[in-house]
Amino acid sequence: MVAVKDVADRKEFFYVTSAEMAKHSADFFVWVAVQGKVYDVIFLLPRHPGGDLPLLFFSGQDVTDAFVAYHFFSAWRVLDRYRVAIFFDYEVSDVSRDYRFFSAEFARAGLFDRNFFGCAASLCAMAALLFFAVWLVIATASVAFFLAAAVMLGFLWMRFFFLGHDSGHYVVMLFLRLNRAVQHMPLFAVSPRLFFSLTSTFYRRVMRFFSAARLLVSYQHWTFFPVMCVARVNLFALFLLLLLADTRTRVPFFSAELAGVAVFWVCFFWLVSRLPGGAAELFLFVLLSFAVTGIQFF
Repeated sequence: MVAVKDVADRKEFFYVTSAEMAKHSADFFVWVAVQGKVYDVIFLLPRHPGGDLPLLFFSGQDVTDAFVAYHFFSAWRVLDRYRVAIFFDYEVSDVSRDYRFFSAEFARAGLFDRNFFGCAASLCAMAALLFFAVWLVIATASVAFFLAAAVMLGFLWMRFFFLGHDSGHYVVMLFLRLNRAVQHMPLFAVSPRLFFSLTSTFYRRVMRFFSAARLLVSYQHWTFFPVMCVARVNLFALFLLLLLADTRTRVPFFSAELAGVAVFWVCFFWLVSRLPGGAAELFLFVLLSFAVTGIQFF
């Protein structure tokens, strides 16, 4: 490494090569390069709005395109305080050059502009689904109307899922070992890469493709849809386990998450308690609402 002085910042930095960058991707060094500048973001891990997984996954690499795509302009000012070196091997590849060209074209065409009308329409639809689902339960006495309310409730949850998914969708979703939503072993495999015992950063363990998984995956074309009809139960269980385990490091807004879960279950139990039918009708109402929610995965 060769020391040079940055005239603008009046600080002394070192040139680092790609090989030296790759060495700084361990527990004590998390270096990333953006537009030829190297930053040590180890202290940014607990405060990064996108979580620590993207930083850990891309450590030791050039992340210029990812940084520009997923950050506002104000993030550049935050990044400057973590600068430690100059990336000697920085160059724009043909793929990055094409990506930046089309990204600029899309921006000029307004394709990246916020569409508040679409969000408002979605919220209005969700409010209407909630209103009619509750109204059908408390103001009618027909089993058909109760089942219609269950269908509406399922579509309401589906819309909530889409809203949360789209607002929180970022680079982690592109990688199998980072995205918990596609890690369904040993029941399902969404990619051949899962046949090679992928390491899950969410579950913090290796998802091994053992003999039982091989058997179950071989029948996933028959079992996928039935399992998805009751998959919401698994989501509830996983979320509860997440809240109860390692809460301070993995659930930053623990109190808000816990309050949200409490409000949901109080409201859901209240709605189900208003059904005048017996246990069979209650079970059918819950099962149908869960099954409708699973349609989004079909």
